[in-house]
Amino acid sequence: MKTVLITGTSSGYGRETARHFHAQGWNVVATMRTPRPDLLPVSDRLRVLALDVTQPESITAAFEAAGPVDALVNNAGVPEMGVFEGTPMARVREVFETNTFGVMAVTQAVLGQFRERGSGVVVNVTSSVVLGHMPLTAVYKASKAAVEGFTSSLALELAPFGVRARTVEPGACLTTNFAATALGGGPLEDLVPAPYAAFAKDAMDGVSRQAEFTRESDVAETVWRAVHDTTGQLRFPAGPDAVRLAEAR
Repeated sequence: MKTVLITGTSSGYGRETARHFHAQGWNVVATMRTPRPDLLPVSDRLRVLALDVTQPESITAAFEAAGPVDALVNNAGVPEMGVFEGTPMARVREVFETNTFGVMAVTQAVLGQFRERGSGVVVNVTSSVVLGHMPLTAVYKASKAAVEGFTSSLALELAPFGVRARTVEPGACLTTNFAATALGGGPLEDLVPAPYAAFAKDAMDGVSRQAEFTRESDVAETVWRAVHDTTGQLRFPAGPDAVRLAEAR
């Protein structure tokens, strides 16, 4: 029976992905910064472990507790919306620390066992913002685009050892807490410099008029497909809006 370790499983895509892999018969190591076993099914095939992707000692402890794994899903991330001019550089570094450097650190921690075994797969969850021109996401998009570049090169390095690396690019989802977390509970117009207020409102109105959105199950199913894919496909858009953007690109 195979085992997957998934980061950021306390909500949204990560939690749904953990449920999906468990339902398909895999052993699941569901990690989150503050463990909440009550958020996931009770099962001897599912363990909830603490893992903060920004803390090296936390990463080491989680992998020691998890034991051998067959797949890693880097899902943990922090949202960010706003205009770049009004974003403090401290916040920019915070976003990259989780979304980019955290992915790299967790990935590096698992590669030794994958290489020695001659098998394994890393799936990095990025975003459909990398597929098109989207306003108010400059920092977030940069952090995710960096992971796309990282993964494309990593895949070439790992291929000779029978290890795969993939990205999953979720579209916009109305049922996750992305926007609320990114905006700190307030309207975007109140968080941007005054000269950008009208622009920000128009941008958000455009999102609300979007016809298609991604479901959490779309992402979980796409991660499952990416883990099992052996065709060499690198990028997997998840959700109808992401697929449309990928096709347009």
